[in-house]
Amino acid sequence: MTKLNSSILSYPSRGKYGDSKYRGNCSGFVIRDLIDTFKPKKFVEVFSGGGTGKDVAREKGYANSIHLDLNNGWDAMTDAMPTSSDFVFSHPPYFDIIDYNKVRGEYNQDDLSNKMPYADFIQKLDQVNEKIYNSLENLGRHAILIGDVRQQGHYFSIVKDMTWFGDLTNHLIKEQFNTQCAHKQYNGTFIPISHEHLLVFQKNQIWEVPIKFTKDFKRDLRALINVTWADLIKAVVEELGGTASLQQVYIKLNGCRKADHNQNWQAKIRQELRNSGYFKTVSRGNYQLA
Repeated sequence: MTKLNSSILSYPSRGKYGDSKYRGNCSGFVIRDLIDTFKPKKFVEVFSGGGTGKDVAREKGYANSIHLDLNNGWDAMTDAMPTSSDFVFSHPPYFDIIDYNKVRGEYNQDDLSNKMPYADFIQKLDQVNEKIYNSLENLGRHAILIGDVRQQGHYFSIVKDMTWFGDLTNHLIKEQFNTQCAHKQYNGTFIPISHEHLLVFQKNQIWEVPIKFTKDFKRDLRALINVTWADLIKAVVEELGGTASLQQVYIKLNGCRKADHNQNWQAKIRQELRNSGYFKTVSRGNYQLA
């Protein structure tokens, strides 16, 4: 009977698998339940860390499992996958949250946990994920466990920013236990991260590779066509400190994309100021947010 009968996973205990002192080890029950669910013919693990996957594979009777990590001399950036398989589990570093050079006791320039710009980390992770996907047998699966990271006021969603190779068949949320932030009390609006993502991708075509990636960019609100006039006027009033005259609104929105598509744009602004619930008149020709 499959163990993964819900998209929410919770394992308060990591089990007897692997080195419990090895920082960042995932619960062996995650790997055990993946194996019980998908029943792979050959199990390969990338970023095998403290030996968790190896212990699970041994318990499950896999004599031909392969476990790859800098710990045993396999470099994810430069070395090829040593074999093809129908199932790969990977648990990469969560950016530079844990310095695995210190965990191993030696420095390696290709360690994904090295201090580097976040964009460089994503680029390196993408290279590894593509390598894993290409090594899969057709109809094979890659299950990746990855978490989100917060640093210096920025929230980094690795699962969103990394490139997806293959068809996504499962997205499970795993509860985290025994994290450093779980033992602290926080004030204000800070919300500790207490979850990880377990994504399962499948290779369904020999030649065609489904690829999905996100692109981050910024646009001026005035350059958008689907923004409403009320939202544009509201932005002007907010920028000017809470009060704006009709002439100031005209000046700020002259040349915006919506104005370029409406020859009566000034009349439209006056209509919004009169009829929209966003605004109130404070004096003749002067407006505030309602």
